[in-house]
Amino acid sequence: MLRVVSWNINGIRRPVQGVANQEPSNCAAVAVGRILDELDADIVCLQETKVTRDALTEPLAIVEGYNSYFSFSRNRSGYSGVATFCKDNATPVAAEEGLSGLFATQNGNVGCYGNMDEFTQEELRALDSEGRALLTQHKIRTWEGKERILTLINVYCPHADPGRPERLVFKMRFYRLLQIRAEALLAAGSHVIILGDLNTAHRPIDHWDAVNLECFEEDPGRKWMDSLLSNLGCQSASHVGPFIDSYRCFQPKQEGAFTCWSAVTGARHLNYGSRLDYVLGDRTLVIDTFQASFLLPEVMGSDHCPVGAVLSVSSVPAKQCPPLCTRFLPEFAGTQLKILRFLVPLEQSPLLEQSALQHNSQTRVQTCQNKAQVHSTRPRPSQAGSGRGQKNLKSYFQPSSNCPQASPDIKLPSPPLMSALMTPKTPEEEAVAKVVKGRAKASEAKDEKEVRTSFWKSVLAGPLRTPLCGGHREPCVMRTVKKPGPNLGRRFYMCARPRGPPTDPSSRCNFFLWSRPS
Repeated sequence: MLRVVSWNINGIRRPVQGVANQEPSNCAAVAVGRILDELDADIVCLQETKVTRDALTEPLAIVEGYNSYFSFSRNRSGYSGVATFCKDNATPVAAEEGLSGLFATQNGNVGCYGNMDEFTQEELRALDSEGRALLTQHKIRTWEGKERILTLINVYCPHADPGRPERLVFKMRFYRLLQIRAEALLAAGSHVIILGDLNTAHRPIDHWDAVNLECFEEDPGRKWMDSLLSNLGCQSASHVGPFIDSYRCFQPKQEGAFTCWSAVTGARHLNYGSRLDYVLGDRTLVIDTFQASFLLPEVMGSDHCPVGAVLSVSSVPAKQCPPLCTRFLPEFAGTQLKILRFLVPLEQSPLLEQSALQHNSQTRVQTCQNKAQVHSTRPRPSQAGSGRGQKNLKSYFQPSSNCPQASPDIKLPSPPLMSALMTPKTPEEEAVAKVVKGRAKASEAKDEKEVRTSFWKSVLAGPLRTPLCGGHREPCVMRTVKKPGPNLGRRFYMCARPRGPPTDPSSRCNFFLWSRPS
């Protein structure tokens, strides 16, 4: 049996649940090892790894018992990226990064590119520069003992942002390139499995709110999937595409079979999501060898859940990993480079070497002569102090002629006595003055204290009282507008419950309230 699993991991360096207590330096590596052990598959395809080559570490890339292959985003750091981990008993015979062949190596590539004349070189490079596709080719043996070639295409298809129309064009061009490459591999005699995050919910049963979406069936991505897939899975139909949605082949009417949920709204608690992850196989392969196709919603750690399939074939491992394997990268190959590898020897003619030696000898002689001359002309300490003695520090100061010095005999007149000009007060007046003065000081201190108290109360007033939602009378949660527009950055209150179907009373209500500016 051959078990393949695909999972949009939403960051391979981010620790999954249950691994947070490990050491930070080893946390990601331990997480990857636990993921592979938990999925227990011969081939694991990961999407949205969000790692670039410069950030990839050896414990993360090389896991004992597996050989791994990575495709990185060349435009942005921490964005996109896919990776395929194969057990040693399922080592591929070839591996290749991208769909266009522009990033293929001379040895170990998969080949079979099809007719891509409708694309320019710049467009092909742009489609493959985001690290969204990785191909591994395997030898398999059927129960009849026949060997076949199986090509797995691990893809993370682009998302069409409604606010950026150019991304929809990019997504559809990626779809087109994917279809051309897959059909070319089929024409060459290879079985093909397309698995990963396709970023499109195919049919209304695959989306939680399809009935409320305008022109659901007219979406370009869904039309493309209609042309790629057979209409009714394993059954005969009017439209017969080259591939089959393996899950719908085994579960054609299963509702609520979703693979992606919004993490911000907590929609996973009420299974309010959509099915964006697929295992698509060519018709012959699915009908003859697929034993099961499944979802793993119980596996946490991402906003997606893993999907997979089981095939009634055995893998024939290659004797050596393809060159794309991460263990062959220079930084992980185990060969330490010496500094001499980075230095280029300077070749000089004999005449230049002889002139250089003469110049160096002349320079040394001149330096010695200069030192001797300086030493001979330097005065001795006894000679330097024989002409005149060392000056005292006071010799550099002299009294100023502008300011006359005061004579010690002149006496300044004393000021008149203030006691003679003041009228003596009676004991009663002194007592009253003391009381008035004390009350004035107390009043000033009280006023100052009140001013300080009111100031700090205004500064440290604390957050406003959280309002209650209208549907459940429960404390709301505060959110911030992140969509570009006039309200960008504004805060608002909404129901704290997870998002769910409108008919479910336990789901979020429609309460909304703008937060007052502080």
